[in-house]
Amino acid sequence: MKKQQNHILIGCVADDFTGASDAASFLAGQGIRTLLFNGIPKETEVILDCAAVVIALKTRSIPAEDAVRDTLEALKWLDSHHTEQFYIKYCSTFDSTPKGNIGPDIDAALEQYGIPYTLLCPSLPVNKRIVKDGILIVDGRPVAEGHMAEHPLNPIWDSRIEKLMEPQGKYPCMILGEELLSKPAEAVLAEVEAFGKDKEHFYIVPDYTTEEQGKKIVEIFGSSRLLTGGSGLLKHLADRCRERYDCFCEEEILSWTVGKGIALCGSCSTASGRQCRDYEKKHSAVVLYPSGLLEKPCTVDEVWEQVAANPDEEYLIYSAGATDPKSRSYKSREEAEKASAVLEKTMAELGRRAYDHGYTRIIVGGGETSGAVALALGFDGFIIGESIAPGVPVLVPLQDPKVRLALKSGNFGQDDFFEKALFMTKQEER
Repeated sequence: MKKQQNHILIGCVADDFTGASDAASFLAGQGIRTLLFNGIPKETEVILDCAAVVIALKTRSIPAEDAVRDTLEALKWLDSHHTEQFYIKYCSTFDSTPKGNIGPDIDAALEQYGIPYTLLCPSLPVNKRIVKDGILIVDGRPVAEGHMAEHPLNPIWDSRIEKLMEPQGKYPCMILGEELLSKPAEAVLAEVEAFGKDKEHFYIVPDYTTEEQGKKIVEIFGSSRLLTGGSGLLKHLADRCRERYDCFCEEEILSWTVGKGIALCGSCSTASGRQCRDYEKKHSAVVLYPSGLLEKPCTVDEVWEQVAANPDEEYLIYSAGATDPKSRSYKSREEAEKASAVLEKTMAELGRRAYDHGYTRIIVGGGETSGAVALALGFDGFIIGESIAPGVPVLVPLQDPKVRLALKSGNFGQDDFFEKALFMTKQEER
């Protein structure tokens, strides 16, 4: 017989907003009651019947000590609300630098709560992110051989998770390959115990190339106090919750609403480039050049004047970095960070301008951009709706239920994502 759920079963802390909505979509997609918050929740009554809470931080590219502070604060809040299991969520491409912030965040959590080990599990097979023999493979290639090697803020320098952790984490990795993972849980845990016999803390990097392996990982490690990774494991952790507790959500969340729509994209990923080009072929679009914004940051009025002049069009406003590689070449990391910051600010102001002019459907591409737009709109709590693409749900703000948002990681979604998102959120004859 299932237990009655009366506390938070899974408390997830994500390093950016799109990562958080990605995580929330996989939890809600399995039918458990899930809420997403932009930052630590200010009001607690809304979580009383919630099985999963996802907290979006902005810790991916900030100084490591600041990321650790914010992560521990979020975990402290979850712990104070009797959360059964912690999950630290980072991107399935393992975005980080030699200084962090994945390693420092995980180490701080292990040490703060006296946990001997955790998983490093960035896999998301449905989006072609897998781990094999400790190597992170994205779109069929080791991650360091793809576009992430040239990321302007968090370039990937190796495809071996163990090597990515060496300069940023304090502890060793145990590679849990297919052969060992296929053995009974007792045999796997015996090997884990042997590996950790003389170690204060350590990490486990399991093979995760199929959903069957994901299920097996949760079968073995599903009761661990702390797990970390991408969103792939969350689907199976949600299944585990439903097996143990009565936590099914029967509320129907409508994906569509009345009103105008707009799309904003600050991502310069390969997938975002395809999506922006696809939309621009069929619909209206405005291109922003981040380097130009450094010289002339006050362009919001000009852009909005163009949007307002064509009220029947649903515009995409996007960064030139998505389609023009030369536009994302900077003299230094400092200049890249400044350009990124001014682009975020501009997109956030455009999102707020749209909302103030009655737009109720706002689609955003890019993790940093999404967080900035959500913050500018003043929304900090969301109900999770239908997924537009794996890891990209429709979000309904608790503060304004007539609005529909979709906030996607740069690498997620099909080529016609922006067109599909605007269509799915638009009221039609149904």
